[in-house]
Amino acid sequence: MKTALRLASGLAFLFVVGVFATAAEQDKQPDKKVTLKGTIICTKCGLSETAACGNAIQVKEGDKTLTYYFTDKGRAEPYHKVFCGEAKAGQVTGVVSVKDKKNYIVPEKDGVKFE
Repeated sequence: MKTALRLASGLAFLFVVGVFATAAEQDKQPDKKVTLKGTIICTKCGLSETAACGNAIQVKEGDKTLTYYFTDKGRAEPYHKVFCGEAKAGQVTGVVSVKDKKNYIVPEKDGVKFE
């Protein structure tokens, strides 16, 4: 009986360790450079998600709309005034990453273009 209990405890421990290891690996996906096409929008004026102006692009994937938040200087970027107040169609080239289940993109220099 003791052996069966120890075996069950050991298997449960290995299961828990395996679940945490898999979750940690999913958060550490390698960053990759992409070009996203969609609607570039202000995170304050257009999305009402932040207290200060910021930048994001919304991309359609099937019936879903994914939002990628720019990792940049926010409203201090020269391109911000183009879409602050009114979203514009465009594209962003840069490195994409995921953190805390949110999508981020670090735009390349001259990586933000409007149609």
